[in-house]
Amino acid sequence: MAALGPWALSRRVAVAVSGGADSLCLAYLTKSWGDPLALIVDHGLRPESAAEAREAAARLAGFGVPARVLTLRGLAPGSGLAERARDARYSALAKAAAEDGYSDLLLGHHANDQAETLLMRQQSGSGVGGRAGMSAITIRSGLRLIRPLLSTPPGRLRATLMGAGIPWVEDPSNRNPEAGRTRARKNLNDPEGNAPSTAALLRQMRAHGHTRAATEARIAATLAERACIFPQGYATLTAGPMDTESLAALIRMLAGAPYTPARDAITRLAAGGMRGTLGGVRLMPAGRLGPGTLLVREAAAVQQAIPAQHGCVWDRRFKLDWPFPLPETATVGPLGADAPLFRRSHKLRSAILATLPAVRDMHALVAVPHLGYFKEWTNKRLRLRLFPPSPAAPACFEVCAPGDAQTPEEHHVLDEAARHPG
Repeated sequence: MAALGPWALSRRVAVAVSGGADSLCLAYLTKSWGDPLALIVDHGLRPESAAEAREAAARLAGFGVPARVLTLRGLAPGSGLAERARDARYSALAKAAAEDGYSDLLLGHHANDQAETLLMRQQSGSGVGGRAGMSAITIRSGLRLIRPLLSTPPGRLRATLMGAGIPWVEDPSNRNPEAGRTRARKNLNDPEGNAPSTAALLRQMRAHGHTRAATEARIAATLAERACIFPQGYATLTAGPMDTESLAALIRMLAGAPYTPARDAITRLAAGGMRGTLGGVRLMPAGRLGPGTLLVREAAAVQQAIPAQHGCVWDRRFKLDWPFPLPETATVGPLGADAPLFRRSHKLRSAILATLPAVRDMHALVAVPHLGYFKEWTNKRLRLRLFPPSPAAPACFEVCAPGDAQTPEEHHVLDEAARHPG
């Protein structure tokens, strides 16, 4: 855990628990290290899921870990269910963690999960970055997702629970023969996680992980030197050629997209003088903003207006903060056709103005926080903060595999807690 810090002195963390052996053991281990809160997601897809969630909470209480059950609504069987359920689960976990003041969420992925991930990504033709598997640290919607068990075989986790007399349940969805991970698990054929073939896969993943870590460190350094990112949701780049990885990461962040554009599309864009539209982001000369390139959300790609609610995220990028009740008729959407009203009073380019988030009530414009415009019932306490799901430069990829021992000097996080107590 020390290598995945620095940690606050209180060591308050949330732990995602399904009731299965892996996450239940993670909560049990975390109890002896810090002050965990377990978050249990009930997807509501099976009649018995609510009872299983309550049973998991009772088991957690048995060894002193408090729990919250988060019940999802609106999921229905059909195409893309696994992906839809995963997105809904992480959204619910992030919201609950934020509500309770937690910035770190521990996940129970283990060594076999890593090996299965590599098998799946090899089959799909993933590049080096994908074949690096899961990072020990990921940033998602302002929450740090931390996987401390990536080097631990699952057999050790089950043995730990049996030694402590703690039962668990097996999720029947893990046996779904149509799921890609189920097929990978069958091909791995190593339920304990001790087979030489599994160890060989993890060694491959470790090598890819170190390559990916170096790439992400280079992206962070490049963007720190070349890019200016503004709270209105646009960015500028200094003049000159740009490597594809850094440009892809910046476009992904400005679009609020979960994945970067295809490498060949980025290469064509860079070769074309950094002019054009890709992944919902428009690239053009910076003009009066200075030499270089302006990157701004494509007006035709922004999300249309949605009901305005505290905590809602518009266009996957802007989070609404308002400490008072909102009218049911209020919406948040693009400034769009009202952008010309602000051209004379503000120096922002028209392409930027049109994509700014704005609040309307009964279709009348009442707030554009980034322009300091507030009317009717709004005031400057109403904020729309740039809040993309992935930062432009993520937390550097952290390798967590057997035999991966890093000194504090090699690790990207030094012991800040020791240098700055409290």
